Amino acid sequence: MDPIKEKRRKRAGRHKRIRKKVIGSCERPRLSVYRSLKNIYCQIIDDNEGKTLVAISTLTPDVRASIVYGGNIKAAEIVGEKLAEQAIKKGITKVVFDKGGYAYHGRVKALAESARKNSLNF
Repeated sequence: MDPIKEKRRKRAGRHKRIRKKVIGSCERPRLSVYRSLKNIYCQIIDDNEGKTLVAISTLTPDVRASIVYGGNIKAAEIVGEKLAEQAIKKGITKVVFDKGGYAYHGRVKALAESARKNSLNF
């Protein structure tokens, strides 16, 4: 089997296992993270309603203006900061973190710590 397909399949399995336990409610929605090679995306989701409450990525215009490249730690920190600002505006202070099957290091860790630093609790 192709090693890239195998890596994607394993991540999908880890994410599926995580999603069995991590459920976002209206009191504590889920902060979901997806990273590609060039960008990082995150959304705050209410799983009971099936609605995205806040979504931001390195492709969002206000983030894109402040970064040079979307696939690095600096960009992830800015996305975490902007996400926390938008969440606070909507009255969301507590979330459940769904790292999407990725290891908690690098860009995923930078995004999470930046969101925590800007008063988002998880």
